Amino acid sequence: MLTIGELASYAGVTIRAVRHYHAKGLLPEPERDHSGYRRYDAAAVIELIKIRTLAEAGVPLARVRELLQAGEEEFAAAVADIDRRLRAEIEQRERHREQIARLAAGDHLALPAEVVDYLDRLRELAVDERIIRTERDGWILLAAQLPHHIARLAARKQQQLADPQLLDFFRILGHALDRSPDDPKLVELADDLSAYLTQLADAQGDHYVNDTDLDPPLVTLMDTLAFDTVPPARRLIDLLRQRGWTGWTELERVDPPHRSAVVDDGLT
Repeated sequence: MLTIGELASYAGVTIRAVRHYHAKGLLPEPERDHSGYRRYDAAAVIELIKIRTLAEAGVPLARVRELLQAGEEEFAAAVADIDRRLRAEIEQRERHREQIARLAAGDHLALPAEVVDYLDRLRELAVDERIIRTERDGWILLAAQLPHHIARLAARKQQQLADPQLLDFFRILGHALDRSPDDPKLVELADDLSAYLTQLADAQGDHYVNDTDLDPPLVTLMDTLAFDTVPPARRLIDLLRQRGWTGWTELERVDPPHRSAVVDDGLT
């Protein structure tokens, strides 16, 4: 016969747990012997191991009581159900682990693989990291709002990166980030970029320049994000508007003002 301490040791629990199971009515308390001690037999050890196993599996104690009183078939069915639930929890935890891994990987947290590849390509091409961060944050908004369009948009962006002239624009803008909004380099960039866009639109059509078809509120939100992150972008948009183009997230051809109206800032 076993003392309560020996019972707890054989079953792999604490004495406090044994007393708790007694209080909950899960494990019957034996009568005290002539010395005043409760003595337990092997059946109590087996019963306590069952209780511990079910409790560790997350089975509520009220349910443990039912299972201990169930017949073999009912018990087997209940255990199978518990196993399915545990498998589902394991799968959920694995997904959580993947999310944590993506968090450690930075861009992977909120972006699909196509966009991450595009951002990595920008880094390979030595585009300024501040521009890449702006691109990344814009893609996060797009991925949340238009998940089914991301693959097409990312593929189009990758295709555009094959154009050396477009890469030059990225690099020039990167150099402009550390300059004041009235820096002449922005004027040069606006001249070159507007000429490039006009040439491209004339050859491929205006829709080729902009085929994102985003809702206006989303466009405004993404534009604001870019302007707040890359302050020279707002000035660049003003200069492009004077040259026949407007927009940042969505480019649109407009009628440019006469050249004489552009000289009021003293930059052209």
